[in-house]
Amino acid sequence: MTAPSDKRSDATDHQLDYEIEDVVVVSTNAQLKAVADDTRTHILNLLMERSATVTQLAGVLGKPKGTVGYHTKVLEDAGMIRIVRTRKVRAMTEKYYGRTGRTILVERAPNPDDPIWFINDALRGIRKVEGEPLPMFTSRVARIPMDRAVEFSERIIELAQEFIALPRSGGTVYGFLAGVYPTDHPAFADEEKLDD
Repeated sequence: MTAPSDKRSDATDHQLDYEIEDVVVVSTNAQLKAVADDTRTHILNLLMERSATVTQLAGVLGKPKGTVGYHTKVLEDAGMIRIVRTRKVRAMTEKYYGRTGRTILVERAPNPDDPIWFINDALRGIRKVEGEPLPMFTSRVARIPMDRAVEFSERIIELAQEFIALPRSGGTVYGFLAGVYPTDHPAFADEEKLDD
């Protein structure tokens, strides 16, 4: 998947401190298991900001280093993260981890009983603060041709890429959730031309 040629290039866009592929495809059972865990999802999200050591991740997550080390190993074994650099500190070597892909494309749901697991995961993470304008959601349905639905999905990917490229600042992590999907809503048949 390539970015459109007219996408704005903003010098203030968020730049990672390591090289990363645009897309990594999740298809194996190990990969599906790796992304279907809250702690591992948090690690993946944190590594979209910058590379980090297990110690740094453990500090942000408020979890023991051993626990975070286990989760980083699962992600590394699944090909979702990799060591992007090392640094000698006294007699120890610190490993800095980074994601392997900017976008994680999940080919099938990790849990067949919950095909919309990522939506449920996003909904669990929502917080509402009185007086703030977010969260904001809208839902629409329309009977449109499939090629137009695909066009909308491509525009959503572009918008998501723009969202993740924004510079990091502020005290709140915001989520972005959007999709185009077939429904079971009833529909009128195509209208036939009426005789005069």
